Amino acid sequence: MIIGLTGGIATGKSTVSDILKKEGIPVIDADIVAREVVEPGEGPYHQIIDHFGLKILLPNGEIDREKLGTIVFGDETERLKLNEIVHPAVRKEMVRQSHSWQTKGHQLVVMDIPLLIESDLLHMVDEVVLVYVPEAIQLDRLSKRNKFSLEEAKKRINSQLPIDEKKQYASYIIDNAGTRDETRHQVMQLLNNWKKK
Repeated sequence: MIIGLTGGIATGKSTVSDILKKEGIPVIDADIVAREVVEPGEGPYHQIIDHFGLKILLPNGEIDREKLGTIVFGDETERLKLNEIVHPAVRKEMVRQSHSWQTKGHQLVVMDIPLLIESDLLHMVDEVVLVYVPEAIQLDRLSKRNKFSLEEAKKRINSQLPIDEKKQYASYIIDNAGTRDETRHQVMQLLNNWKKK
């Protein structure tokens, strides 16, 4: 079974992901895969430079993710263009990794995909787990964590589907507004449910 783990920016998805990993569940992280597919020498790397120019490169030739982030979060057209370049390569690699884990005998594989719903990737997973916190907590956590102004934090959150709208796509919702122990308890309950299936 392939589980799609999603949430919103600063909802605490990585907390849930860490708990799953500690329980021996393979987690394929779309953000990590997205970093790997844009490394120098990979196909998307060249496409990104062709489109955005050399100004987005660090002195060592790697893509300056912060610079690129500033461009795409400020311009919807550019964000869509970047997604158009990166997403197919990410999807292909995630499917390859999930097949690899299943071949090794893992019944349960988690795909950690922040934009699972926005990118219309529900077809890649059997069930969806949404890590949820109210938007006010999301905003507070993001501005503190990334030292963003309130305006910048809002811009990042608004680039995603509102967290409350994501609920309708979820097979399960993990409420991450409480303590880590409360979150862990919910994850363990889910794992027990899946093991019974």
